[in-house]
Amino acid sequence: MRTRKFTKTLVTFTALAAITGGGLVTAGTAAGAPAENRAVAGESVAPLAVNNLGLTIEEAKHIQRALANSWNYTGPIDGLLGVESWQALQRTLANSYGYTGAIDGIAGPNTIKALQQYLADRYGYTGAIDGIAGPATTAAFKRAAAQCATSGYC
Repeated sequence: MRTRKFTKTLVTFTALAAITGGGLVTAGTAAGAPAENRAVAGESVAPLAVNNLGLTIEEAKHIQRALANSWNYTGPIDGLLGVESWQALQRTLANSYGYTGAIDGIAGPNTIKALQQYLADRYGYTGAIDGIAGPATTAAFKRAAAQCATSGYC
């Protein structure tokens, strides 16, 4: 009985200390978190290096081959739409589909808007031209990749 009372008192005391001291559970979590789990400043975060926009590796290879055929894409045909692939896509989109941004290889909203216009003109995209790559955008991009596979051009 005496041990049980002592344990109960110890638990109560520990809980009170935790509450008044800011919480034992959270006291060391931020400082003790592994470096990869800590928040970083926005300016130190790089853009996503590869964005296949819903395409499989094989589908993305078809896009890269078509870009190599027509738009001076000299990067690897690896099925990973990285900076070089998106730069070639941006050159393509700037030529005929209203892309006016930098040829920086970042698949941002302006790039996606121009891609959506291209997909609407040629591959049955019927969604909004809003720069948001949703399911309708990715479905039309897959149709473009399929055309690239059969003809070598998109």
